[in-house]
Amino acid sequence: MTIDPRHIHISDYQYDLPNERIAKFPVDRRDHSKLLIYRKGEIEENVFYHLPDYLPKGSLMVFNNTKVIQARMHFRKTAVTGEHTGALIEVFLLEPAEPADYEQMFQAMGHCAWYCLVGNLKKWKEGSLTRIIEVAGVQVEVTATRGPVHGTSHRIDFSWNGNVPFATIIDTMGELPIPPYLNRETQDSDKTTYQTVYSKIKGSVAAPTAGLHFTPEVLAELDAHGVDREELTLHVGAGTFKPVKSEEMQGHEMHTEYISVHRKTIAKLLRHDCQAIAVGTTSVRTLESLYYMGVKVKEQPDLPEDQLHVSQWEPYRELCRKEFCSKDALQALADWMDAHHLDILHASTQIIICPGYEYKIVRMLVTNFHQPQSTLLLLVSAFVGGDWRRIYDYALAHDFRFLSYGDSSLLIP
Repeated sequence: MTIDPRHIHISDYQYDLPNERIAKFPVDRRDHSKLLIYRKGEIEENVFYHLPDYLPKGSLMVFNNTKVIQARMHFRKTAVTGEHTGALIEVFLLEPAEPADYEQMFQAMGHCAWYCLVGNLKKWKEGSLTRIIEVAGVQVEVTATRGPVHGTSHRIDFSWNGNVPFATIIDTMGELPIPPYLNRETQDSDKTTYQTVYSKIKGSVAAPTAGLHFTPEVLAELDAHGVDREELTLHVGAGTFKPVKSEEMQGHEMHTEYISVHRKTIAKLLRHDCQAIAVGTTSVRTLESLYYMGVKVKEQPDLPEDQLHVSQWEPYRELCRKEFCSKDALQALADWMDAHHLDILHASTQIIICPGYEYKIVRMLVTNFHQPQSTLLLLVSAFVGGDWRRIYDYALAHDFRFLSYGDSSLLIP
């Protein structure tokens, strides 16, 4: 029987997660976290640094190289006296508005705009907020001006003096946004532990946490085992923590996330028969979205880049059920990039992966243990043929640590 993912009840993906099982901090050595191995229905456990022993020689492992930005910015409202003693306002950067390109945004001088969540919004009814920071011994005044509503966020225009790029502004005054379920303040240690060792491209407001277990030593062991490695970029949005509040999945709207994939990455996927080991659910969402982008350009070779967006339910439509093999879809995407003289593909995705989804590219998955009733748990369930509860029962019974700073799993259906 074919599952209609829109009628999945999220209550079927509930499990009891005691607060003490949520890891508030990582283990001292990243690669000494526990590793659950689910292989063809059998479960065993090991330590993460033994991961390479379970991967086939000649396979391709794909990592998300996004870097978490210090997206929480705090301002104080100016009191009547002119002093900054008023209400504390938090401005949480979500995605660039002007310039819309991430790379250009972080290089912007003097002015830029973001779509942001605003904390204590009722205290900021009008006017601008200012804060003075010190950059290389020079005082810089940063001003935030509230603009129109944009979905659940607001456009916020930032302006500042001095020859300083916006990347330096947020590095100086911003705070790293650790997940809300950790129920603690950000600490200096998080600046290191909440980034993957291979993070490069700034843009995420949450870490691709499956990658937090990797160390240079584990990466070197992968190379020694003959595992090919490749990177892509998906900037993780705050929507990754958005709870499913609707009874059925058709009432839940997935957040949009922005991806960048090099032409050489698609070439490498083609050389590996379009099969990959994904590190984290963000890599899964990117890889699987590439298939549907390939289907689009196979149907419409003249499609412009800004229309390559993969919508939430697109994988379940009849067009995408046509018998396009993964190789045909990725080859079509490669040919389309060549025709448009693109070395890097910039696109976006809202893909939701639920039970009933047929994986096109990902064959093995490294991932942490996710929140109850979350879209990430649905993704895992789809990957293991619905056997998620047995995996999670084992993890709970064997002292595995959960969520962002928790332990890891290797899933092999």
